[in-house]
Amino acid sequence: MNAEFFEAIEDIEKEKGIPRTYMYSKIEQAMLTAFRRDNPECEDNVQVLLDEDKKQIEMVVNKTVVESVEDPSHEIILEAAKKISRRAKLGDVVAVPVETKKFGRIAAQAAKQVIIQGIREAERGIIYEEFTSKEHEILTGVVSHIEPRNGAVSIRISSNSEFTEAMLSPNERIKTENLVEGDRIKVYVVEVRNSARGPQVLISRTHPGLVKRLFELEVPEIYDGTVEIKSIAREAGSRTKMAVWSEDPNVDPIGACVGPKGGRVASIVNELGGEKIDIVNYSENPEEYIAAALSPSEVLSVTMLEDGKSCRVVVPDSQLSLAIGKEGQNARLAAKLTGYKIDIKPQSEADNA
Repeated sequence: MNAEFFEAIEDIEKEKGIPRTYMYSKIEQAMLTAFRRDNPECEDNVQVLLDEDKKQIEMVVNKTVVESVEDPSHEIILEAAKKISRRAKLGDVVAVPVETKKFGRIAAQAAKQVIIQGIREAERGIIYEEFTSKEHEILTGVVSHIEPRNGAVSIRISSNSEFTEAMLSPNERIKTENLVEGDRIKVYVVEVRNSARGPQVLISRTHPGLVKRLFELEVPEIYDGTVEIKSIAREAGSRTKMAVWSEDPNVDPIGACVGPKGGRVASIVNELGGEKIDIVNYSENPEEYIAAALSPSEVLSVTMLEDGKSCRVVVPDSQLSLAIGKEGQNARLAAKLTGYKIDIKPQSEADNA
Protein backbone atom coordinates (compact mmCIF):
# COMPACT_ATOMS: atom_id res chain seq x y z
CA MET A 1 0.00 0.00 0.00
CA ASN A 2 2.75 2.45 0.93
CA ALA A 3 4.41 2.69 -2.49
CA GLU A 4 1.04 2.98 -4.22
CA PHE A 5 -0.03 5.62 -1.72
CA PHE A 6 2.94 7.89 -2.44
CA GLU A 7 2.62 7.37 -6.20
CA ALA A 8 -1.06 8.36 -6.03
CA ILE A 9 -0.21 11.57 -4.18
CA GLU A 10 2.46 12.41 -6.80
CA ASP A 11 -0.02 11.83 -9.62
CA ILE A 12 -2.58 14.11 -7.97
CA GLU A 13 0.06 16.82 -7.60
CA LYS A 14 0.91 16.60 -11.31
CA GLU A 15 -2.65 16.37 -12.61
CA LYS A 16 -4.53 18.63 -10.20
CA GLY A 17 -1.81 20.96 -8.96
CA ILE A 18 -2.39 20.07 -5.29
CA PRO A 19 0.91 20.28 -3.34
CA ARG A 20 2.02 16.98 -1.81
CA THR A 21 2.74 18.65 1.54
CA TYR A 22 -0.87 19.84 1.69
CA MET A 23 -2.19 16.34 1.02
CA TYR A 24 0.20 14.77 3.53
CA SER A 25 -0.87 17.13 6.30
CA LYS A 26 -4.56 16.55 5.57
CA ILE A 27 -4.14 12.75 5.48
CA GLU A 28 -2.13 12.78 8.71
CA GLN A 29 -4.80 14.86 10.40
CA ALA A 30 -7.61 12.58 9.17
CA MET A 31 -5.77 9.40 10.27
CA LEU A 32 -5.13 10.76 13.75
CA THR A 33 -8.74 11.84 14.10
CA ALA A 34 -9.98 8.41 12.98
CA PHE A 35 -7.64 6.57 15.37
CA ARG A 36 -8.51 8.77 18.35
CA ARG A 37 -12.20 8.28 17.67
CA ASP A 38 -11.75 4.52 18.19
CA ASN A 39 -9.13 5.02 20.94
CA PRO A 40 -10.23 8.06 22.97
CA GLU A 41 -7.72 7.21 25.71
CA CYS A 42 -4.89 8.02 23.26
CA GLU A 43 -4.46 11.74 22.79
CA ASP A 44 -1.17 13.52 22.11
CA ASN A 45 0.94 10.35 22.21
CA VAL A 46 -0.13 9.20 18.70
CA GLN A 47 1.97 10.03 15.63
CA VAL A 48 1.83 9.43 11.88
CA LEU A 49 5.27 9.02 10.32
CA LEU A 50 5.60 9.73 6.59
CA ASP A 51 8.88 8.95 4.86
CA GLU A 52 8.87 9.99 1.20
CA ASP A 53 12.35 8.61 0.50
CA LYS A 54 11.57 5.11 1.80
CA LYS A 55 7.95 5.42 0.64
CA GLN A 56 6.73 4.29 4.04
CA ILE A 57 3.85 5.43 6.18
CA GLU A 58 3.18 4.19 9.71
CA MET A 59 1.32 5.14 12.85
CA VAL A 60 2.86 4.78 16.32
CA VAL A 61 1.77 5.28 19.91
CA ASN A 62 4.50 6.74 22.13
CA LYS A 63 4.61 4.92 25.48
CA THR A 64 6.76 5.26 28.56
CA VAL A 65 8.70 2.19 29.71
CA VAL A 66 7.67 1.19 33.26
CA GLU A 67 8.01 -1.77 35.64
CA SER A 68 4.26 -2.14 36.10
CA VAL A 69 1.65 -0.82 33.67
CA GLU A 70 -1.19 1.21 35.17
CA ASP A 71 -2.24 3.09 31.98
CA PRO A 72 -1.93 0.79 28.91
CA SER A 73 -2.58 3.64 26.50
CA HIS A 74 0.52 5.51 27.72
CA GLU A 75 2.74 2.87 29.33
CA ILE A 76 4.57 -0.32 28.34
CA ILE A 77 6.54 -2.84 30.45
CA LEU A 78 10.31 -3.16 29.91
CA GLU A 79 10.13 -6.69 28.48
CA ALA A 80 7.69 -5.63 25.74
CA ALA A 81 9.65 -2.43 25.07
CA LYS A 82 12.85 -4.38 24.44
CA LYS A 83 11.12 -6.30 21.63
CA ILE A 84 10.70 -2.96 19.89
CA SER A 85 14.10 -1.51 20.87
CA ARG A 86 16.89 -3.54 22.47
CA ARG A 87 18.29 -0.39 24.08
CA ALA A 88 15.02 0.46 25.83
CA LYS A 89 15.28 1.05 29.58
CA LEU A 90 12.97 2.21 32.30
CA GLY A 91 11.83 5.80 31.81
CA ASP A 92 12.41 5.79 28.05
CA VAL A 93 9.68 6.60 25.55
CA VAL A 94 9.33 4.06 22.75
CA ALA A 95 7.26 4.26 19.57
CA VAL A 96 4.90 1.30 19.53
CA PRO A 97 3.62 0.57 16.01
CA VAL A 98 -0.14 0.40 15.64
CA GLU A 99 -1.31 -3.09 14.65
CA THR A 100 -0.82 -3.38 10.88
CA LYS A 101 -4.33 -4.62 10.08
CA LYS A 102 -6.00 -1.90 12.14
CA PHE A 103 -3.65 0.79 10.90
CA GLY A 104 -4.16 -0.26 7.27
CA ARG A 105 -7.93 0.11 7.55
CA ILE A 106 -7.67 3.52 9.21
CA ALA A 107 -5.05 4.74 6.76
CA ALA A 108 -6.95 3.58 3.69
CA GLN A 109 -10.24 5.16 4.82
CA ALA A 110 -8.63 8.43 5.88
CA ALA A 111 -6.49 8.70 2.76
CA LYS A 112 -9.43 8.01 0.46
CA GLN A 113 -11.61 10.57 2.22
CA VAL A 114 -8.94 13.27 2.23
CA ILE A 115 -7.87 12.67 -1.36
CA ILE A 116 -11.44 12.89 -2.63
CA GLN A 117 -12.07 16.06 -0.63
CA GLY A 118 -8.69 17.50 -1.63
CA ILE A 119 -9.35 16.90 -5.31
CA ARG A 120 -12.81 18.44 -5.01
CA GLU A 121 -11.45 21.55 -3.26
CA ALA A 122 -8.58 21.89 -5.72
CA GLU A 123 -10.88 21.56 -8.72
CA ARG A 124 -13.22 24.16 -7.25
CA GLY A 125 -10.27 26.46 -6.66
CA ILE A 126 -8.96 26.01 -10.20
CA ILE A 127 -12.41 26.62 -11.70
CA TYR A 128 -12.92 29.69 -9.50
CA GLU A 129 -9.56 31.19 -10.46
CA GLU A 130 -10.11 30.47 -14.16
CA PHE A 131 -13.59 31.98 -14.37
CA THR A 132 -12.82 34.90 -12.05
CA SER A 133 -10.30 36.00 -14.67
CA LYS A 134 -13.17 36.04 -17.19
CA GLU A 135 -15.44 38.45 -15.30
CA HIS A 136 -16.92 41.06 -17.70
CA GLU A 137 -15.84 38.96 -20.67
CA ILE A 138 -17.75 36.84 -23.19
CA LEU A 139 -17.67 33.05 -23.06
CA THR A 140 -19.27 30.54 -25.38
CA GLY A 141 -21.59 27.97 -23.86
CA VAL A 142 -23.80 25.07 -24.88
CA VAL A 143 -27.40 24.89 -23.67
CA SER A 144 -27.64 21.68 -21.62
CA HIS A 145 -31.10 22.03 -20.08
CA ILE A 146 -34.10 24.38 -20.10
CA GLU A 147 -36.36 24.43 -17.07
CA PRO A 148 -39.91 24.24 -18.45
CA ARG A 149 -41.52 25.86 -15.41
CA ASN A 150 -39.66 29.17 -15.32
CA GLY A 151 -37.50 29.18 -18.46
CA ALA A 152 -34.16 29.15 -16.61
CA VAL A 153 -31.40 27.78 -18.84
CA SER A 154 -28.49 25.64 -17.70
CA ILE A 155 -25.44 26.34 -19.85
CA ARG A 156 -22.14 24.46 -19.90
CA ILE A 157 -19.51 27.15 -20.35
CA SER A 158 -15.82 26.65 -20.97
CA SER A 159 -12.66 28.67 -20.50
CA ASN A 160 -9.43 27.17 -21.74
CA SER A 161 -9.64 23.56 -20.53
CA GLU A 162 -12.02 24.22 -17.63
CA PHE A 163 -15.78 23.61 -17.74
CA THR A 164 -18.62 24.45 -15.39
CA GLU A 165 -22.39 24.71 -15.40
CA ALA A 166 -23.90 28.20 -15.17
CA MET A 167 -27.54 29.19 -14.84
CA LEU A 168 -29.01 31.78 -17.19
CA SER A 169 -31.96 33.06 -15.16
CA PRO A 170 -35.21 34.15 -16.85
CA ASN A 171 -34.36 37.81 -16.11
CA GLU A 172 -31.04 37.48 -17.93
CA ARG A 173 -32.53 35.85 -21.03
CA ILE A 174 -33.51 37.72 -24.18
CA LYS A 175 -37.28 37.35 -24.07
CA THR A 176 -37.66 37.05 -27.84
CA GLU A 177 -35.00 34.36 -28.08
CA ASN A 178 -35.99 30.72 -28.50
CA LEU A 179 -33.29 28.41 -27.17
CA VAL A 180 -33.13 24.64 -27.47
CA GLU A 181 -30.80 22.10 -25.93
CA GLY A 182 -27.55 21.90 -27.87
CA ASP A 183 -27.55 25.54 -29.00
CA ARG A 184 -24.18 27.29 -28.83
CA ILE A 185 -24.54 30.85 -27.52
CA LYS A 186 -22.33 33.64 -26.22
CA VAL A 187 -22.88 34.83 -22.66
CA TYR A 188 -21.53 37.74 -20.64
CA VAL A 189 -19.88 36.86 -17.31
CA VAL A 190 -21.32 39.33 -14.80
CA GLU A 191 -19.71 37.95 -11.65
CA VAL A 192 -18.07 34.84 -10.18
CA ARG A 193 -18.88 33.92 -6.58
CA ASN A 194 -17.25 31.33 -4.34
CA SER A 195 -19.96 29.44 -2.47
CA ALA A 196 -20.07 26.36 -0.25
CA ARG A 197 -21.27 24.35 -3.25
CA GLY A 198 -18.41 25.58 -5.40
CA PRO A 199 -17.93 28.47 -7.83
CA GLN A 200 -21.09 30.15 -9.13
CA VAL A 201 -20.70 31.92 -12.47
CA LEU A 202 -23.42 34.56 -12.99
CA ILE A 203 -24.07 35.03 -16.71
CA SER A 204 -26.31 37.26 -18.82
CA ARG A 205 -27.61 37.74 -22.34
CA THR A 206 -29.31 41.07 -21.50
CA HIS A 207 -26.37 42.99 -19.99
CA PRO A 208 -25.11 45.99 -22.04
CA GLY A 209 -21.62 44.59 -21.53
CA LEU A 210 -22.50 41.76 -23.92
CA VAL A 211 -23.02 44.24 -26.76
CA LYS A 212 -19.80 46.06 -25.90
CA ARG A 213 -17.72 42.87 -25.90
CA LEU A 214 -19.32 41.65 -29.14
CA PHE A 215 -18.29 44.88 -30.87
CA GLU A 216 -14.76 44.54 -29.45
CA LEU A 217 -14.56 41.07 -30.96
CA GLU A 218 -15.98 42.16 -34.30
CA VAL A 219 -14.45 45.62 -34.79
CA PRO A 220 -10.61 45.83 -34.81
CA GLU A 221 -10.72 49.61 -34.34
CA ILE A 222 -12.54 49.17 -31.03
CA TYR A 223 -10.26 46.37 -29.89
CA ASP A 224 -7.11 48.44 -30.53
CA GLY A 225 -8.60 51.61 -29.00
CA THR A 226 -8.87 53.69 -32.19
CA VAL A 227 -12.64 53.80 -31.70
CA GLU A 228 -14.06 54.08 -28.19
CA ILE A 229 -17.51 53.03 -26.98
CA LYS A 230 -18.63 55.87 -24.72
CA SER A 231 -22.06 54.64 -23.65
CA ILE A 232 -24.59 51.88 -24.27
CA ALA A 233 -28.32 51.83 -23.53
CA ARG A 234 -30.11 48.57 -24.10
CA GLU A 235 -33.52 46.97 -24.00
CA ALA A 236 -32.48 43.40 -24.70
CA GLY A 237 -34.16 41.66 -27.60
CA SER A 238 -35.59 44.87 -28.96
CA ARG A 239 -33.15 47.74 -29.36
CA THR A 240 -29.75 49.08 -28.35
CA LYS A 241 -28.26 52.54 -28.72
CA MET A 242 -24.49 52.88 -28.66
CA ALA A 243 -22.43 56.09 -28.70
CA VAL A 244 -18.97 55.87 -30.26
CA TRP A 245 -16.09 58.29 -30.68
CA SER A 246 -12.64 58.44 -32.24
CA GLU A 247 -9.77 60.79 -31.50
CA ASP A 248 -8.43 60.16 -35.00
CA PRO A 249 -10.17 62.56 -37.43
CA ASN A 250 -9.45 60.17 -40.29
CA VAL A 251 -11.49 57.39 -38.71
CA ASP A 252 -15.27 57.31 -38.99
CA PRO A 253 -16.33 55.56 -35.75
CA ILE A 254 -19.83 54.72 -36.97
CA GLY A 255 -18.50 53.41 -40.29
CA ALA A 256 -15.95 51.25 -38.48
CA CYS A 257 -18.70 49.68 -36.33
CA VAL A 258 -21.07 49.12 -39.24
CA GLY A 259 -18.32 47.59 -41.34
CA PRO A 260 -18.12 46.96 -45.12
CA LYS A 261 -21.65 46.52 -46.46
CA GLY A 262 -22.89 46.47 -42.86
CA GLY A 263 -21.22 43.12 -42.23
CA ARG A 264 -19.84 43.81 -38.76
CA VAL A 265 -23.02 45.10 -37.16
CA ALA A 266 -25.07 42.47 -39.01
CA SER A 267 -23.18 39.62 -37.36
CA ILE A 268 -23.81 41.15 -33.93
CA VAL A 269 -27.49 41.70 -34.69
CA ASN A 270 -27.66 38.05 -35.72
CA GLU A 271 -25.97 36.92 -32.50
CA LEU A 272 -28.56 38.91 -30.52
CA GLY A 273 -31.49 37.41 -32.36
CA GLY A 274 -32.34 40.39 -34.56
CA GLU A 275 -32.03 43.11 -31.91
CA LYS A 276 -31.85 46.54 -33.59
CA ILE A 277 -28.69 48.55 -32.96
CA ASP A 278 -28.46 52.32 -33.42
CA ILE A 279 -24.87 53.59 -33.52
CA VAL A 280 -24.47 57.35 -32.97
CA ASN A 281 -21.62 59.80 -32.65
CA TYR A 282 -20.63 60.81 -29.14
CA SER A 283 -19.97 64.51 -28.52
CA GLU A 284 -18.70 66.53 -25.58
CA ASN A 285 -21.33 69.07 -26.58
CA PRO A 286 -24.57 67.97 -24.83
CA GLU A 287 -26.85 69.49 -27.50
CA GLU A 288 -25.07 67.64 -30.31
CA TYR A 289 -24.94 64.41 -28.32
CA ILE A 290 -28.64 64.46 -27.45
CA ALA A 291 -29.63 65.27 -31.05
CA ALA A 292 -27.53 62.34 -32.27
CA ALA A 293 -28.96 60.04 -29.60
CA LEU A 294 -32.51 60.61 -30.90
CA SER A 295 -31.53 59.17 -34.28
CA PRO A 296 -33.12 58.22 -36.64
CA SER A 297 -35.35 61.22 -35.91
CA GLU A 298 -34.43 64.66 -37.24
CA VAL A 299 -33.89 67.22 -34.48
CA LEU A 300 -34.43 70.96 -35.00
CA SER A 301 -33.11 72.23 -31.69
CA VAL A 302 -31.94 71.17 -28.26
CA THR A 303 -32.25 73.60 -25.32
CA MET A 304 -30.53 72.73 -22.05
CA LEU A 305 -32.58 73.61 -18.95
CA GLU A 306 -31.31 75.34 -15.83
CA ASP A 307 -31.02 72.20 -13.71
CA GLY A 308 -28.29 70.95 -16.05
CA LYS A 309 -29.79 67.47 -16.11
CA SER A 310 -32.65 67.92 -18.54
CA CYS A 311 -33.37 69.49 -21.91
CA ARG A 312 -36.14 70.40 -24.32
CA VAL A 313 -35.94 69.03 -27.86
CA VAL A 314 -37.90 70.31 -30.83
CA VAL A 315 -38.55 68.02 -33.80
CA PRO A 316 -40.61 68.43 -36.99
CA ASP A 317 -44.26 67.49 -36.47
CA SER A 318 -43.84 64.64 -38.93
CA GLN A 319 -40.93 63.26 -36.88
CA LEU A 320 -42.57 63.36 -33.44
CA SER A 321 -43.66 59.71 -33.34
CA LEU A 322 -40.27 58.63 -34.70
CA ALA A 323 -38.43 60.67 -32.06
CA ILE A 324 -40.52 59.24 -29.25
CA GLY A 325 -40.53 55.73 -30.72
CA LYS A 326 -42.87 52.83 -30.17
CA GLU A 327 -44.07 52.92 -26.56
CA GLY A 328 -41.56 55.72 -25.95
CA GLN A 329 -38.56 53.46 -26.55
CA ASN A 330 -36.46 55.79 -28.71
CA ALA A 331 -36.73 58.69 -26.27
CA ARG A 332 -36.20 56.40 -23.28
CA LEU A 333 -33.03 54.86 -24.70
CA ALA A 334 -31.70 58.27 -25.76
CA ALA A 335 -32.18 59.55 -22.21
CA LYS A 336 -30.45 56.49 -20.77
CA LEU A 337 -27.60 56.80 -23.27
CA THR A 338 -26.90 60.49 -22.62
CA GLY A 339 -27.85 60.71 -18.96
CA TYR A 340 -30.25 63.63 -19.60
CA LYS A 341 -34.00 63.85 -19.11
CA ILE A 342 -35.42 64.67 -22.56
CA ASP A 343 -38.69 66.53 -23.17
CA ILE A 344 -39.65 66.25 -26.83
CA LYS A 345 -41.95 68.84 -28.45
CA PRO A 346 -43.27 69.08 -32.04
CA GLN A 347 -42.32 72.24 -33.96
CA SER A 348 -45.91 73.53 -34.11
CA GLU A 349 -46.26 73.43 -30.34
CA ALA A 350 -42.87 75.07 -29.81
CA ASP A 351 -43.70 77.90 -32.24
CA ASN A 352 -46.98 78.64 -30.43
CA ALA A 353 -45.40 78.61 -27.01
